Amino acid sequence: MAAEWYFRVMGTEFGPVSTQELVQQAGDGKIGPDTEVRKGNGAWVPASRIAGLFDRGVRNKVALPTAVAPPPLPREEVNVFVPAQKPPLAPALAWDKFEVIDSAEDDQFRVEVLAYSSLGGAKDHQTAATVYFANQAGIRLKQVRITMRDGEAIAESGALHFMLGQIQMESKIGGVSGLGKAMMNRFITKEAAVMPRYRGTGQIYLEPSFSHFLIYRLNGEEVIADKGMFYCGQGTLDVGSAVQKNVSSALFGGEGFFQTRIRGAGICVLESPVPVDEVMRIDLKDETLQVDGNFALMRTGRIEFSVEKSTRSLLGTLTSGEGLLQTFRGTGSVWLAPTQDIYQRLQTGGIASMSAASRTSHTAT
Repeated sequence: MAAEWYFRVMGTEFGPVSTQELVQQAGDGKIGPDTEVRKGNGAWVPASRIAGLFDRGVRNKVALPTAVAPPPLPREEVNVFVPAQKPPLAPALAWDKFEVIDSAEDDQFRVEVLAYSSLGGAKDHQTAATVYFANQAGIRLKQVRITMRDGEAIAESGALHFMLGQIQMESKIGGVSGLGKAMMNRFITKEAAVMPRYRGTGQIYLEPSFSHFLIYRLNGEEVIADKGMFYCGQGTLDVGSAVQKNVSSALFGGEGFFQTRIRGAGICVLESPVPVDEVMRIDLKDETLQVDGNFALMRTGRIEFSVEKSTRSLLGTLTSGEGLLQTFRGTGSVWLAPTQDIYQRLQTGGIASMSAASRTSHTAT
């Protein structure tokens, strides 16, 4: 089959590739609906407009002119994506058991959250039963994949699963003083004492898990997140600790005196206690948000965090049943996980714990 298709990823052009290779790449999730594709020397169009590439029912069919052969694909991009034709798509390969459920990219860096369709490799009845119920409940194994082109990434220590391409990994401590600082940062933020840095061109796969991941792009700003949430990101980001600015938030905020601080410009991946579609973003404009519990995950902007009484008087606070409330005041955004307590209650008390409406968030403040 003639190689006549080209595509652009992160500003770089690849091709020529055959129609079958293009289809395979789309099936692998490596080509998204917004990826630019062209046939031969025709015009660039979004991949979503190529008939049959993602869905045979696509209506906006585009006929593109014949191709002219450009430079060959780099080695690490051998599998390419392109439109499917009328016949059924080729069966997925053994490593094509996942789909891309979230992603973000710039010119040199792309991060994707992969979700495996199902698991089926159990060799004993007990594991098979666990896998079966996980599949039935929609609990999917996930994995973060980072693609770099002369880029740089940082990740939690021990998070690497495997990597391929021309990538160098290093962990700089900076002598005894640097080690002491790193260990202190580990103690107060629950982040890795030393985060490895990866530089070069290729792909990095982080350890698979049943966790949930939230992708966030920083534009020269600062994010304050719960301790231990940072998972990986671009090397342009600075990850450290933020000191609580008042005593009430330190003693009663549920996070202690320190939280994780991420600042700079770049893309990061945060580990979320709940699925991403259950995370709620609240935008404040010189307003106040009060939360009964510690299910606020992160915040950005000019927001002051404190813990305050639910009413003005101590007696009113004691009799209201609400006690102390986490308070966010100012302009910016706060991300909440309202269902976090639901999973905690189900885990400890089963479905019976949800039989009556709760009178408290059950999350300590």
